[in-house]
Amino acid sequence: MDIHEYQAKELLRNFGIDVPRGGLAYSPEQAQYRAAEIGGERWVVKAQIHSGGRGKAGGIKMCTSDAEVGAAAEDLLGKRLVTKQTGARGRIVNRLYVEAATDVERELYLGIVLDRSQERIVVVASASGGMEIEEIAADSPESIIRCAIEPAVGMQDFQAREIAFALKIPPALITQAVRALMGAYRAFRDLDAVMVEINPLVVTRDGRLLALDAKMGFDDNALFRRASIAEFRDKSQEDPREMQAADRGLSYVGLEGNIGCIINGAGLAMATMDMIEHAGGEPANFMDIGGGASPERVAKAFRLVCNDKNVEAILVNIFAGINRCDWVAEGIVQALEKIELGMPLVVRLAGTNVEAGRAILRDSGLPIIMADTLAEAAERVVAAWRRARAAH
Repeated sequence: MDIHEYQAKELLRNFGIDVPRGGLAYSPEQAQYRAAEIGGERWVVKAQIHSGGRGKAGGIKMCTSDAEVGAAAEDLLGKRLVTKQTGARGRIVNRLYVEAATDVERELYLGIVLDRSQERIVVVASASGGMEIEEIAADSPESIIRCAIEPAVGMQDFQAREIAFALKIPPALITQAVRALMGAYRAFRDLDAVMVEINPLVVTRDGRLLALDAKMGFDDNALFRRASIAEFRDKSQEDPREMQAADRGLSYVGLEGNIGCIINGAGLAMATMDMIEHAGGEPANFMDIGGGASPERVAKAFRLVCNDKNVEAILVNIFAGINRCDWVAEGIVQALEKIELGMPLVVRLAGTNVEAGRAILRDSGLPIIMADTLAEAAERVVAAWRRARAAH
């Protein structure tokens, strides 16, 4: 789960990291009030969406008067902001963050991530801040500093100092830098985060170290014990298909194709999507219904896939171990009795109670295309999709 910049800053502030003064606004009038509340002569109005690259997309505006703050807010609110991370769909701006402008002397990059290859939390820092880490790696790889954290003892102060010295932070700011680095690490560890990014972390002309922008992502599987974090979820920033699936305990990733997939197991789902592409089709989604899918769960999955306007054919591919093919078949029948499908459906069942499952589907009298192997299922669903498209 991702959160907004202002939320990340609120969390990081609680861990001792300094951030500029700012306030949230939902209207131009509120944005002007926030600017007056903050004081000063210059402010930055920032669109709050779950994406980097907002500045290049026109989502961050510098203002020098109340009128400019109001005009910037008027321009941004309700706007569909398209960045290189959002794709062509973009994201709607529903809220703004008004922040005091900062006199920047230097920009740095700081990120904390989980490196699965090392099985360690890794701190990534660079003296080239203000850019995406991919750009930094491409343009100045020599500037990237990496520090793996030993899980048994956690991050130590000496490691934070070494990173600060490597970034050539002035001696007078080393204590602030250590506090920021240790605070970011503790936020990552204590809040079940999967990513903490401060970009840029700036050295100001008056000798402070500030987090000018911040991003945090969290492990969805740990949100049950982080109720305060779960409340930060902004559903307006999520793919509606993925959001509805998550609310029902299903794993769904929306794609750009036309063949919907209902599968149990992530590995089987990946193989199925590969086979669909090999057969000449394009998957519309990644849908994993899990290992112990009940008929009701299968029916929910069907409704979610059918609600996707891009889907023009459906492939159900189940290899039952913990699961049972007869349960899956009952769920398919339940779903088709309640919805008008109006598109080809191919089902491939294998594993526990496979004969009972196939019998349920055959006896249902529903227009279901059966397949025995994954390759056969992929070929049949692509062929059926092409016939249906040609008929229209």
